Order: sequence, then C-alpha cells, then structure tokens
Amino acid sequence: MIETLQWSTLALCGLVAAARIPSALRGENRSLFGIFGLMTLAILLSIQAPYLVIDQALGGINLANLVLRFVVFGAIFFLGVRVSRGFGADGAYRLITGRTGIMVLVTISAVMVGLFLLMDTSGSSAGLMAISAKDARNHALVEYYGAAGRAYPAFVALALVPPMVRAVQERLPLLVRIAAALLALGGAAVALTLLFPLIPPAMNAVEFIINYSAVLCYVVGLALIWTARVVNRQARSRKTSTEM
Repeated sequence: MIETLQWSTLALCGLVAAARIPSALRGENRSLFGIFGLMTLAILLSIQAPYLVIDQALGGINLANLVLRFVVFGAIFFLGVRVSRGFGADGAYRLITGRTGIMVLVTISAVMVGLFLLMDTSGSSAGLMAISAKDARNHALVEYYGAAGRAYPAFVALALVPPMVRAVQERLPLLVRIAAALLALGGAAVALTLLFPLIPPAMNAVEFIINYSAVLCYVVGLALIWTARVVNRQARSRKTSTEM
C-alpha cells in the first residue's frame, strides 16, 4: 500500500510538472513549475529504490537525505510565497518572507546540518532507519534531525492555514474555494507531522499517509488554481469575441 501511494504520488507530481513545461518555457508562472518540480524531486528522493541509487552516487553517506530536506524547504517556501500572494494573504507573506521567516529557516537549517554532521551516516538508508538502529546516540540524533526537518514546513503550513480557511468562506469561484480547502487540509497534515514522535513504531504507516496526503492536497490544490485561471481566461476571451 505504502509503495503504491509513493509511486502514485510521484507519477501525479511528475505529470503536473510536465504539463507546466510549455507555460514555463513561455515565461508564464515559472514559480509554479518550480514548485511542482521540487515536489517531484522530493517524492523521488523519499522512495527507497531511487534514494539508494542517488545516495550511492553521492558517496553512500546519506547526503541524499539532507538534499531531500532542503528540497522540501525550497518547495514549501516557494509554495508559501505563491499561495500567500495569490490569495492576498499579506500577513502570511510577511511572516514567511520577512525577518522572522528567514531567521526560522536559517536557524532550523543550521541545526539540521549540525545534527547530520554529528551522526554516523555511513551506509545508504532511506529514511535513515539503519542509521537510527546503530546505537542509542544515533537514534536520538536521527529523531532530533527529523524533528528539525519537519519544523520549517510546519511553520509555513501553519502560516497559510488561516487565510486558506477564510478563502473557502469568501465569494470566490468554486474551483478556487475547493483549491483553498485542499491547501488548508495540506497545511493541517503538515502541522500533524510535528506529532510524529508520539506515534508508536508499529504505526509508522500513519506517517507515510500523512506526508503523502499533504503533498497530494498541495499538488491538486495548486493544479485547481491553475485550472481556474485557464477557465477564467477562456471565459473572458469568449465574452470579448461575442462583444465584437
């Protein structure tokens, strides 16, 4: 089930990213293509088979996991900027891109890199499971490292949830309100990742479901906003042509 969810999410992200290539080449909404591209790369790096191949190419010391964390940071940052600006959520935009947001990003990144360097990272292991199993010290470091990796996405997600909830209640086109609802659900799912340390090891599948549900909500939500813009543009074009 988990493997099917991973590959299905990867396929969806890849298809949506590929669909944005023509527009990106024309210089239209390149940031949206970048978000989808980063999400696709993040999903690819989270699947065991491609992770092992990529990490071996990087030296077999789990640098691929660190790259994955920063790819996620980049995707969530640009998503936060895009969504907050698109919905006129000035408060969320200032929080994410202002001094507070940048300090949170820099601090969490520094802590995450420091923890990574303290671990014995030899031997490629998707999710760092084998690293965590080496001894109590590495287990603790992996837990703190994972918490740091979840902290920044949760910060951005929580900044976006209130304006998305408000958008659902406003008089906006139906597709846009559905997109806002999905983005709010995605943000709530990302926030739930902060509770992962409380989930028993026997229920690790719950973590996968929450993570991939968040990605799917974000991807589909952004795709619906793009669709709504296309529909609106076509409607205006038809209206102009009939008036002529």
